[in-house]
Amino acid sequence: MTKGSHVGLAERLAGKRVCICAGPGGVGKTTSAAAIALGLARRGQKVVVLTIDPARRLADALGIDTLGGEPQLVEPAMLAEQGIELAAGGELWAMTLDVKGTFDALIDEFASDEQARQEVFSNRIYQELSSALAGSQEFTAVSRLYDLNRSGEFDAIVLDTPPSRNALDFLDAPRRLGQFFEGRALRVFLAPGGVAARFLGRGTGLVLSMFSRVTGIDLMGDISTFFRSLGGITDGIIERARGTGELLRDAPTTFLVITSPETEPAREAMYLARKLQETGMSRGGLIVNRVHLDGLHGHDVEHVRALLTDELGPDLAARVAGNLADFDVLAQRDRESIAALSHTLEDLDPILVPHLDGDVDLRGLAQIERHLFA
Repeated sequence: MTKGSHVGLAERLAGKRVCICAGPGGVGKTTSAAAIALGLARRGQKVVVLTIDPARRLADALGIDTLGGEPQLVEPAMLAEQGIELAAGGELWAMTLDVKGTFDALIDEFASDEQARQEVFSNRIYQELSSALAGSQEFTAVSRLYDLNRSGEFDAIVLDTPPSRNALDFLDAPRRLGQFFEGRALRVFLAPGGVAARFLGRGTGLVLSMFSRVTGIDLMGDISTFFRSLGGITDGIIERARGTGELLRDAPTTFLVITSPETEPAREAMYLARKLQETGMSRGGLIVNRVHLDGLHGHDVEHVRALLTDELGPDLAARVAGNLADFDVLAQRDRESIAALSHTLEDLDPILVPHLDGDVDLRGLAQIERHLFA
């Protein structure tokens, strides 16, 4: 593989406030995001890492019992116990995404007054809608990123994203949400004069009226109240959607494509990189995790067996040499995959992280961080 002069991750992230880690699932993206945040904190930055992965991987890696929807400091004393020292001013914070809480905060921000705010929050339609949104994650995740960036509280924000195909939905969410709130269908419901009721039709109205008498739930009233209340906040949400879309393309924002050398993840990484380019988003580099290095280091298997025989005996030396030869097959596969990735993504200097054994805890994160920032 052709190599340029090596540019480390610290140099690639210089001047960047937002680092978005994107790529296939199961390639170590969450731990990479945490290790990148750790590396920036070790270099004196106040950093927050945000995961939208509902699993506990980030909390486990950072040695935190639970992560919530607000930034939580990883205690410097706990880092020091693992031999991890932060430079002056460096702080490592972590959080996970509280989608419903973020959506509630949007209503809180854009509601015209307390009455309008309570009207939305108490509405059954909103309660169901906001709970359902907690399964999709998309716009509220990037909106939370927008809030963190706008607050100015952190020098850098590192975002872990869903697997790549879902990540594309995530990246397109601001545009789609803006289109929804600016769309004609919603405007019909928000128009004055009971258009929403007429739109539902007389037959639907009769069914809802009967439903109300049987259950005591005024569903038609809830729908009308919901859309009437929504009318006062649509402009704010549209403006937020535009702002989040601009943030993803802003100069201080960069995307790192993270993958492994296996065939399918590498193919997905190539697909994602093309989509990032098509949508005008800046790509800061390629990280390839779980790379197998040479086992025989250029020697043939018989030579290695002979070198080991005096120490291990002939039988064990033969088995060890054979295992190293098998490892070389994986290493050759990885070299070819990385060369293809490097060529397709026009990145002659990908950052390679070797295949590491053991669980990923704080000590393991520090080990990954050293490879990333070498």
